Amino acid sequence: MANLVNLESATVIHGVRAVLDQVSLGVQTGDRIGVLGLNGSGKTTLLTVLAGLVPPDSGRVATLRGVNIEVVTQSDRLEPGASVRDIVLHTFGEGDHGWASDSSVRGILDGLGLAGIGLETLVDNLSGGERRRVALAAALVTDADLLILDEPTNHLDIEGVAWLADHLLARRSALVAVTHDRWFLDAVATTTWEVVDGTVHIREGGYSDWVFARAERLRLDRAAEETRKNLARKELAWLRRGAPARTSKPRFRIEAAEALIADVPEPRNSVELHSFARKRLGKDVLDLEDVTATVPTPTGDRVLLDDVTWRIGPGDRIGLVGINGSGKSTLLRVLVGDRAVTDGEVKRGKTVSVGYLSQDVVELPPNLRLLEAVTEIAGTVNLGGKDISAGQLAERFGFTNEHQWTRVAQLSGGERRRLQLLRILMAEPNVLILDEPTNDLDTDTLASLEDLLDSWPGTMIVVSHDRYLIERVTDDVVALLGDGKITHLPGGITEYLRRRASVEVGSVSGSVSGGAAVSGPGLDAAAARTLRKEQQRWEKKLESLKRRENDVHARLATVGADFAVAADLNAQLKSIAEEVDEAELSWMAAAEALEQG
Repeated sequence: MANLVNLESATVIHGVRAVLDQVSLGVQTGDRIGVLGLNGSGKTTLLTVLAGLVPPDSGRVATLRGVNIEVVTQSDRLEPGASVRDIVLHTFGEGDHGWASDSSVRGILDGLGLAGIGLETLVDNLSGGERRRVALAAALVTDADLLILDEPTNHLDIEGVAWLADHLLARRSALVAVTHDRWFLDAVATTTWEVVDGTVHIREGGYSDWVFARAERLRLDRAAEETRKNLARKELAWLRRGAPARTSKPRFRIEAAEALIADVPEPRNSVELHSFARKRLGKDVLDLEDVTATVPTPTGDRVLLDDVTWRIGPGDRIGLVGINGSGKSTLLRVLVGDRAVTDGEVKRGKTVSVGYLSQDVVELPPNLRLLEAVTEIAGTVNLGGKDISAGQLAERFGFTNEHQWTRVAQLSGGERRRLQLLRILMAEPNVLILDEPTNDLDTDTLASLEDLLDSWPGTMIVVSHDRYLIERVTDDVVALLGDGKITHLPGGITEYLRRRASVEVGSVSGSVSGGAAVSGPGLDAAAARTLRKEQQRWEKKLESLKRRENDVHARLATVGADFAVAADLNAQLKSIAEEVDEAELSWMAAAEALEQG
């Protein structure tokens, strides 16, 4: 394999800090490298040095003669006044015959959603996310030897991220990508670079391998520190007790693998959290009753929800997915009451306290210090049954003791995002509604956020393009597929991608909680209404069965060694499972009748 780019003792100084300190590494043909690190650690600097956009203050960058490198940075460098065609297809000359016959180019335009934007559209009129996709497409349509991409998954939905991963895996180009999307890293990267304190740690594999390697490194560091402390304690004890203490036998060390296995945390106790949520929330949380909602478009109002009934109960943990522009953020605003509905009613339980994180960084008190801005809301918060102080929670979100005394006005966009989420959690809501909570967060902060959400006992609805987050912290996934309904996906995001790939938007059946499929021309309104009511009846039956199942599981956890009671409870679980199967089949039959009618 040929070395495409090599760094030799490269050093980059920003102010008085060495962002890169004597870094030596290289990129070879076929490498697929993911770059990780905290915000401000030097990831983007590393990419710009590799690409030759910024020379190092010392050291050398050697690039193979004739190598073609394509770079997509986070900064906007599109030529003013140019069209999408000018930016993306300039290498194919005049007319469409040069690229239209190339299926790979057509696939890139479709995969990144540029066909819907229009090739003649001026880039000056595009949104930030659309400009980002144009720049990415311009790099992907080339036959580059090396792609250097800085946060390529930003502004892509889950479907777009999956397409990009498949596209990069099918290419022969080498790849170096900075990204905080853990699923994307696992899917694409064969090597991981971690930028820490001016150095780069190189690990084989993707995100999962990196997590394991870092856990092992931290374990060894803790073991070395513990050994040092033990030696000091033993020496002090020997001095105090005298010579006889020298006959004491040392303890045997536990093997590394056993230590790692022993340290694995318990999985989330859904039954316990659900029980706690019901105590705090009561029976009713958020209900949409026969709701119709529209969103304005340049060509008129588009129906977002069409006569939808959706019930969200205590302890529900729901991930909401859909393509960009499908109305996910609008649906969240409907739930929190920031947007009125055209018809129907949005009901909220009497004990509900909503914490809403929008995509916009809300106004924060600029003159306060970070810790003051948090304690302004509350001094402590109870998460998972434990009281956590404002300072401790701030530390879990990556704010060190020194950083907590920084004024809010001096925080970066990502830090403001973290502070916004901190303030919401300190208010102790019992319903969390999060719109893209992972924006601008590095992998360490994402891990801390997931740890908090994993043990958070309230109701939670999350919109995110981060597949890793959705799959870890939620129990159910629903989608907006453009048919005016809210569609339940028992198979999660995998099922969503499969449906999007196999059918046209709007033809999918299986809506959740009254969100039935659009009735066909063979059904009159009365028959369709009867089938929808039938679906709702079975949905209520399934909800009742789920509550019964949770109660039995909770009782089963407390029976101890009483095998007779345990056997009776197991029999009840088996009976409930049979009823669930029957109810699901009946619900599916009604949905199929609606679709075929």
